[in-house]
Amino acid sequence: MATGKLAVVFGGSGFVGRYVVRELAKRGWRVRVAVRRPHLAQFLRPMGSVGQIQLKQCNVRHRPSVADALHDADAVINLVGLLHQTGAQTFNAVQSAGAVAIAALAKEAGAETFVHISAIGADAESDSLYARTKGEAELAVKNAFPEAVIMRPSIVFGQEDSFFNKFANLARLVPALPLIGGGKTRFQPVYVDDVADAVCEALVRPDAKGRIFELGGPRIYTFRELMELMLRETGQKRLLAPVPFPVASLIGFFAQIVGRLPFLEPVLTADQVKLLKKDNLVDDSGAVGVLGDLGIDAQTVESVLPAYMVRYRKYGQFTKQAA
Repeated sequence: MATGKLAVVFGGSGFVGRYVVRELAKRGWRVRVAVRRPHLAQFLRPMGSVGQIQLKQCNVRHRPSVADALHDADAVINLVGLLHQTGAQTFNAVQSAGAVAIAALAKEAGAETFVHISAIGADAESDSLYARTKGEAELAVKNAFPEAVIMRPSIVFGQEDSFFNKFANLARLVPALPLIGGGKTRFQPVYVDDVADAVCEALVRPDAKGRIFELGGPRIYTFRELMELMLRETGQKRLLAPVPFPVASLIGFFAQIVGRLPFLEPVLTADQVKLLKKDNLVDDSGAVGVLGDLGIDAQTVESVLPAYMVRYRKYGQFTKQAA
């Protein structure tokens, strides 16, 4: 147990962050959650004992607030990331420059361990701005904090995910779901609880320091197979329509423009189409670590998805499922 030690979590109110915070508290850490809007993160407090979880206002684009959040930190976890850009929240400012600031200031603050969440496909030379800034962040983090642990998850799924939930919601509104590039891109979805376990294990395992881990589940699926699985679990019958990459890029361009309007989020961006041109799989060459190296037995999509797709069925839990 890590009783008494302080872990500072940046981006702890997000999807993956809330699971990391809960797991840290369960393992006895004191947790300081650095977030832009603490009043929207109050739901984190009951995840630990009274006073165990503290909320701290912080913006990774503002270095003094980052330095303040890192005071007395024993461990630091950076989960800050974007799915798409909006206003001042850009990939360069948040995923690249923000990560650099956190890592450099964590080192100055004397933190013992640092875990940085990146993504499979991170590449400083990528034509995708998302993947490029993720890759730039990895290089900068390693330079500022050589012992840092880099974690690259594939699609992360779970109760509040933005993948299965997004498409299940979309299926409620439209008669067909798009298969970008024909739906042939392959993924290795990883359960959010497994990612949280991996982060916590990396903080206490000396052999994890300085390493890169790629996090994926036990099975590989094409995008089409994931859509078919989601539709089967929700009981929705929808056409799966192949969309060529050039057409998808055009759709993503216009969706991105619409997404700049207040309270609207683009379903697809041109940058995401670039990401979909490459498989999103764990490197099995042995060059990087995997969940098994951290003692984690990964959960399958089939074992978890039914529990939270049930709300999309016509009669919820009372809907009769086909045999």
